[in-house]
Amino acid sequence: MFNAITHSQIYVLDQDQALDFYVGKLGLEVNADVDMGFMRWLTVSVPGHPDREILLERPGPPAMSEETAGQVRELVTKGALGLALILTTDDCRKTYETLLSRGVEFTDEPTERPYGIDCGLRDPFGNNIRFTQPKR
Repeated sequence: MFNAITHSQIYVLDQDQALDFYVGKLGLEVNADVDMGFMRWLTVSVPGHPDREILLERPGPPAMSEETAGQVRELVTKGALGLALILTTDDCRKTYETLLSRGVEFTDEPTERPYGIDCGLRDPFGNNIRFTQPKR
């Protein structure tokens, strides 16, 4: 049957602003940036791991009607779509300090948890993101 997850998707309201945040601030790298005519296929990944891509998708046609897209944009802005993704790091506190210096706004500071140290942030659109330093 299946042997990998290759793509996940996050709704963003502005793909250029998403590039600035996910690449410029979080340090991910662009895998694909393709104008397909009916949409822009924009994916990023953790450096060195191009086999797992995150599609930064703008809500709208052709995937959904403009009315539905407006509702999705409202939910994204409210942070109501739940957890968007979890990243891992070797040093949660150091990553937190680096991202804080880049202007990233956090919802939770690094905190000891049973599974390791983690913290939370929101992207410029409202998506909830966490990163974790797993217990070894």
